[in-house]
Amino acid sequence: MAELVDALVSNTNTSRCTGSSPVLGTFFPLNMKRIVVKVGSNVLTTNKGKLDITRLSSLVDQIAWMREHGYEVILVSSGAVACGRQELHVEQDLDSVEQRQLFSAMGQVKLVNLYYDLFREYGLHIGQVLTMKSNFETGEQYRNQQACIQLMLDNGVIPVVNENDTVSLTGLMFTDNDELSGLIAQMMKADALILLSNINGIYTGDPRDPKSQLITTVRPADNLDQYIQTSKSTAGRGGMESKYHTARTIAASGIPVIIANGNKNDILPQLLTSPDSIPHTEFTIL
Repeated sequence: MAELVDALVSNTNTSRCTGSSPVLGTFFPLNMKRIVVKVGSNVLTTNKGKLDITRLSSLVDQIAWMREHGYEVILVSSGAVACGRQELHVEQDLDSVEQRQLFSAMGQVKLVNLYYDLFREYGLHIGQVLTMKSNFETGEQYRNQQACIQLMLDNGVIPVVNENDTVSLTGLMFTDNDELSGLIAQMMKADALILLSNINGIYTGDPRDPKSQLITTVRPADNLDQYIQTSKSTAGRGGMESKYHTARTIAASGIPVIIANGNKNDILPQLLTSPDSIPHTEFTIL
């Protein structure tokens, strides 16, 4: 067991490339151009469950930096339900589906408007993509969605993707936006997927325990089931278990994945220019 932990937590990326071109790490393609960035509710909300405008603005600043440095970015963003809860106090009792439908319908408007205003300061355009799980089944809907997102990218528009909670009922929902971001990465043949969480990555135990160590590199043959915490975010539907399974699936399909702390300042530029300086978990394809 000790040998396994030592192998997992040791940073094997000692030969990371240097130079002026932004790179993630040894296992990430040097000609990387298209990146899917997923940001969860636990990053975009405060401890009181309200939308964190400062963090949202910081995320936009970082994506604008990525665009300036030649990257195509597809943003998969949670936060609509949190936005909706801020706008309306409901007197009557609503079940979980009704709450998601009501608050997401209201909150998505506010969330996209915030993104619109913030990206406009950089002269960048965004386009909203609300999708459902059925849109990822092979067929016309899949091809139409793929063509629409590609058209946005070809015209310099940043797709902002979220689940259409107004029509996605329990049996038809994505597990969470981690799953959605992975499907988008595969659909659009992304060069990398970055999952932003509120912790640095996957640990050998409870991240709050000083004895726990960050697992920096996960190769295809590595099985981390024994280390995965099953608790979920209080603000959203996901958790580290979901991120782990999404990362393993997407890496196995040939797309490298990083889990990193979205609450750290300039996390995206740091991952792309000096990955050794910032703690994260990297799922390699080799």
